[in-house]
Amino acid sequence: MKDYYKIGEISEMYDMSRDSLMYYEKLEILNPIRDDNGYRLYSISDIWRLNLIKELKSLGFSFKKIKEYLDNRDIKSTGKLLNDGIHLLDDQILKLLRQKENMRKRMEAIEYTYKNSNLNNIELSYIKRRKGIILNGQIKRDEEFDLLIQRLQKNHNNKISILGNSNLGATFNMRSLKEGITTDFESVFCLLKEDSQDYNIVFEEGYYVTLTYGGDYINNHKCIENMFDFIEENNLIITGNPIEIYKIDIHETENKDEFITEIQIPIKC
Repeated sequence: MKDYYKIGEISEMYDMSRDSLMYYEKLEILNPIRDDNGYRLYSISDIWRLNLIKELKSLGFSFKKIKEYLDNRDIKSTGKLLNDGIHLLDDQILKLLRQKENMRKRMEAIEYTYKNSNLNNIELSYIKRRKGIILNGQIKRDEEFDLLIQRLQKNHNNKISILGNSNLGATFNMRSLKEGITTDFESVFCLLKEDSQDYNIVFEEGYYVTLTYGGDYINNHKCIENMFDFIEENNLIITGNPIEIYKIDIHETENKDEFITEIQIPIKC
């Protein structure tokens, strides 16, 4: 067995890039010597350190924690490290269980929406007060909706989910609607849970004329037209901008026939 190994040999032995080894050196958790030509040479001592680094990294420890341990190792510090590792794993397990529950709820939401949507029926519904986060921005194409959603996510630390989220929507431009244009929107939003604290808009409780339609978004033109006729026939007054909520959309299926969208128009009876 050799006393020293070159960086290429260590890289191949550990299936690790040279950049990673040099990064470890920068962090001062590995300290190879240099030969007369300036090439790095790794000793047997570096190898056992590298074995530990690899294992501790796989267990989820930070480089800071790894360096602290390597610089001060005894039975007491090893016990503390392993105890810290148990708590770290407990936190990861809890996080995974939350993610699992979140995915289960998304799956159930998709299935429920797809099986229970009452399509193409105009209804007068009383909807409770809802909190949300909103971002203004002109939308004339589907791609612009996703760009605004990305900005909305960024503004709120990427806490908004996309897949299976039936609470994403957009606010119609009322001026365009009056001209018969149903493809202009002026903001995107996401409805939140009732106990949410991080919100910047409230959709007040009250009566809404609602309609859920299936298929391509171009179907909203006829839907809006029928809803406006219903409002006029029943002497109702529109009190705010209509909104469109995307229950099932391009994020869940590329088949537009499977899209499900709900339009809500706030009114005063």
